[in-house]
Amino acid sequence: MTHANWSYPTAIRFGAGRIAELAEACVQTGLKNPLLVTDPGLADLPITGQALDIIDGAGLGRAIFHDVDANPVEANMIAGVTAFKTGDHDGVIAFGGGSALDCGKLIAFMAGQSRAVWDFEDIGDWWTRADADTIAPIIAVPTTAGTGSEVGRAAVVTNEATHEKKIIFHPKMLPAIVIADPELTTGMPPFITVGTGMDALAHCLEAFCAPTYHPMSEGIALEGLRLVKENLPAVFENSGNIEARGHMMSAAAMGAVAFQKGLGAIHSMSHPVGAHFNTHHGMTNAVFMPYVLAFNRPAIEDKLVRLGAFLGLGDSGYSAIFDWVLNTREYLGVPHTLADLGVAGADVATLARSAVGDPTAGTNPRKLDEAAAARIFDATMTGDFSKLGN
Repeated sequence: MTHANWSYPTAIRFGAGRIAELAEACVQTGLKNPLLVTDPGLADLPITGQALDIIDGAGLGRAIFHDVDANPVEANMIAGVTAFKTGDHDGVIAFGGGSALDCGKLIAFMAGQSRAVWDFEDIGDWWTRADADTIAPIIAVPTTAGTGSEVGRAAVVTNEATHEKKIIFHPKMLPAIVIADPELTTGMPPFITVGTGMDALAHCLEAFCAPTYHPMSEGIALEGLRLVKENLPAVFENSGNIEARGHMMSAAAMGAVAFQKGLGAIHSMSHPVGAHFNTHHGMTNAVFMPYVLAFNRPAIEDKLVRLGAFLGLGDSGYSAIFDWVLNTREYLGVPHTLADLGVAGADVATLARSAVGDPTAGTNPRKLDEAAAARIFDATMTGDFSKLGN
């Protein structure tokens, strides 16, 4: 597969085998004593040992922190900051899927701050409260193809006290260098391959449908959707398909760049479910996807005609996209309802209130109020699309 060096939105070293350049990336970024942040599932795997060997062999140590939940919480970040300070580290290698990438970015961000992390939520200009000079450099090494956090300026962390996912933002949380090596993703189990791939699809689809004017991001979302359509089934069928895995890594990064344009109710509904029930974020997005499409239909129907034609689904617009999403989910084994995902005993009123308050709700193509959110939750629990009649 072709190797390439990209500088949009940051420096990206893309291609199979490029993990070998990790120590060089540290030197380029000025890191002499980095802390590698990952999750417990990756900590003892050969790919993590390989990364540690590379930096250790360059005299950069082999410090690792892996106390990171699948949906990172404040306590993970605090423990990571303690490890960062205790080890006198000067930067972070965020290594793994979205949880490790987000937690690693938060550790690098918060290590020098004196205010609580919630003071930097992605609201207005709250990011200007941070002491930017103390933010440590970050190198991101994704091992999944989904969140695109490696090219993002924000991170998601759960407030355990309120069971709310919060988006923390600062421009300097954007990693200085990304190493996107598709060989690192071949060991993902099918559930993670599907969940992360559907997350990339959700990012591209919601960004494309968001009503905000951002033609550059809209174009990126469009091509990201094509890459997912053509390559997610391929990696599901053959985990060792390096070319398809590379295209999925590109699609994941593209989705994260594209959602500068906005996201929508797929994410605003998914966030509180993940916070309350600890479900996999990408898989939760996948469950909500057709229900949100059905709710948004009046606002996106014309736009989906263009998308359907671009994806080679014909000129039937909404119906073609809706059927493609349903068929893709079924083929990949995505649960059809929240109940099938294992969500039970949900307090719909609380979830609906959190969904409406989530910042991603603001760019949903249709206004999302608590009554509408409750309807979507009810439909997604039961699989009854008639509850979303327009």
